[in-house]
Amino acid sequence: MAKKYAIVKELDEAVNLKDGTTVLQFETRLQGGLECGGAYLKYLRPQDAGWKPKEFDNESPYSIMFGPDKCGATNKLHFILKHKNPKSGEYIEHHLKYPPSVPSDKLTHVYTAILKPDNEVSILIDGEEKKKASFLSAEDFEPPLIPSKTIPDPDDKKPEDWDERAKIPDPDAVKPEDWDEDAPMEIEDEEAVKPESWLDDEPEEIDDPEATKPEDWDDEEDGEWEAPKIENPKCEIAPGCGEWKRPMKRNPAYKGKWSPPLIDNPSYKGIWKPQEIPNPNYFELEKPDFDPIAAIGIEIWTMQDGILFDNILIAKNDKVAESYRETTWKPKFEVEKEKQKAEDEAADSARLAGFQRKVFDVLYKVADIPFLSKYKHQILDLIEHAETQPNLTIGVLVSIVVIILTIFFKLIFGGKKQ
Repeated sequence: MAKKYAIVKELDEAVNLKDGTTVLQFETRLQGGLECGGAYLKYLRPQDAGWKPKEFDNESPYSIMFGPDKCGATNKLHFILKHKNPKSGEYIEHHLKYPPSVPSDKLTHVYTAILKPDNEVSILIDGEEKKKASFLSAEDFEPPLIPSKTIPDPDDKKPEDWDERAKIPDPDAVKPEDWDEDAPMEIEDEEAVKPESWLDDEPEEIDDPEATKPEDWDDEEDGEWEAPKIENPKCEIAPGCGEWKRPMKRNPAYKGKWSPPLIDNPSYKGIWKPQEIPNPNYFELEKPDFDPIAAIGIEIWTMQDGILFDNILIAKNDKVAESYRETTWKPKFEVEKEKQKAEDEAADSARLAGFQRKVFDVLYKVADIPFLSKYKHQILDLIEHAETQPNLTIGVLVSIVVIILTIFFKLIFGGKKQ
């Protein structure tokens, strides 16, 4: 069941993103995996932007949204910047294009976004850079932070006589006199001959001879009982049953509905587009006008529980973030990885043990086969030996197969020479 979660923590002092480098980093562990939902953080603007801690929800204004998001075809490490257009005053969401995907395991991972003074952002997963982008590049953010200089004129209308057809039917074309539009697509193959062994009097289906009328069948209530139909077995060995009909073949005279050929349109003007006019919301930008971060919020919609967040960090030096990764995240990750490895190996051993148990059960039944009675004691000794040393299971299987094959060949060839 999908659920929403929201919790917010105000910072003692707002963080200015316009000065120098800013590093956003946090750890998250998806204990149950992440099939559909988010595990991201929202870095909120000051409360004078119009929100209250006790009323924190998905409408609360943020500066940056960062973290994993996965559902269906969506699998990405979100990085979204909300930036104010100085001309219109409107806040626009700018999404990082082609963000990296998130790890699919259940271990703790650390996500880092480094905002640099040269307008660059670097995205790291577990300390490894996965994406680098420029805030001012239209290739890296959608929509771009800097709007286009021109926009299509919303008041421009396509002229009524504007012709967008590149090809038109030839008005001078005439349908040929011998063109028969009524000729069928297929006709009977007059050259076909009925096979000699064709069974004219045999139906394709017959009553199932093994079917019997149910004891609780009531003719008055259920109607007259009829046996279910099955395919006529006589038809399986014959070329066919029932009434023979000539097969159909394509009609060489078929031409279909006539239509005039296409020619270049002399009135063609191309695909109409409204004319471009100066964009009233266009502005120049040397650096993003980041709003400060005053709080950190977790506001997610997810279908999984057990999402853990830890070591949420905002720093002005990427060396500080690197130190946290080395001293807090990495030791934890290594322990989890070894534990996961041990659990996987234990699960594999349990599956192998279950497989071996089934193999031994089958081998005990094999030992009871009458024509192997002479070798039953030998087979049982092999099985008991394998049960005490399970790693010998494959070898025991091979040995028993050899015994069976030996008996098989003796039965076939007896004392005959090769």
